[in-house]
Amino acid sequence: MKIYERHISREVFQAILLVLMALLALYAFFDSIESMKDVGRGQFGVGHAFAYVGLRLPGRVYELLPIAVLIGALYALSALARHSEITVLRASGLSSGKLLFLLFRVAGGFAIGALLLGEILVPPSERMAQEMRTRAIHNIIAQEFVSGLWVKDGRAFVNIRAANLDSELSDIRVYQFDELNQLQQVMEARQGRYLEAGKWQLSDISRTVLEKVQEQEHPRARVEKEEEFLWDSALTPDIISVIMVAPDRMSLVSLVTYLRHLSGNRQKTERYEIALWKKFFYPAAALVMIALAMPFGYGHSRMSGVSLQIFSGVMVGVLFHMLNGLFSSLGILRAWPPLLSAAMPSILFLSVALAMLWYMERR
Repeated sequence: MKIYERHISREVFQAILLVLMALLALYAFFDSIESMKDVGRGQFGVGHAFAYVGLRLPGRVYELLPIAVLIGALYALSALARHSEITVLRASGLSSGKLLFLLFRVAGGFAIGALLLGEILVPPSERMAQEMRTRAIHNIIAQEFVSGLWVKDGRAFVNIRAANLDSELSDIRVYQFDELNQLQQVMEARQGRYLEAGKWQLSDISRTVLEKVQEQEHPRARVEKEEEFLWDSALTPDIISVIMVAPDRMSLVSLVTYLRHLSGNRQKTERYEIALWKKFFYPAAALVMIALAMPFGYGHSRMSGVSLQIFSGVMVGVLFHMLNGLFSSLGILRAWPPLLSAAMPSILFLSVALAMLWYMERR
């Protein structure tokens, strides 16, 4: 690597890290204030609040990385232009294409880091954060195994195999015990939907009731069938959120597995299909952001209104971040192809960035 390449890469890399740390500290502060509202609920204390914020930091890094790449690259390129380093390099034969390729190499490292972070660290940390908060606030015992989520609900133990973000459960088993810790009945339901105030509408129920018979040592089992049943429980969607990690924070393996489950049960999969494609395109947003930063920061030596240009560049990055979520929601509402919903913001803004670079070269 040539000296000027190392210099530019180092300046851009350090600026991006600095901006990322600043944004992370700002969002951690806001998250701390938000989590303090739960202090005093159940056993949730100040220590739980800070632990909850800390466990969510990897997800914040994953979320803020594209914006940090944009602002950091803008700052670094502005500094280089202000010191006439860009002008000297261009006079020495550095083309816009070579500089863009150099910036892509820097952004590519952050893109790979975001991909690994979203696959390895974000899903378990998000799940641990939700589980810790649920246990502390609701004072409930909950643990997830291969067989699903197990929750203690009064004198009953509940097993839930799957849940989605629409407060719907699948494959529910409720083991009811009496005061002597003897099993009274086992209720199985194919699906459950939350209504309000701790009430769940269960459907396709099979209930196995154990009856004590005086002449017999062991109880007798009686099986009952019901189409629907209104189940009163202390469980709420907030508690079940232990297994309802947002699709954007799930790993690829979890998304694929859950998509197969939803397809097998003939449930809607659009939200999770879009999240699956976004797992591929969102890390590449770092490349789009650095391509957007180049026109705004690259021409500072020739153009007036530096502060306005930087502000405009940041606003464009914020707009990208908002549209990235908007296209996902529109894709669900309008039944757009998942690939199109996930890729359109990146394609649109990358096209804008390349058009701006072409315009600057023509001037």
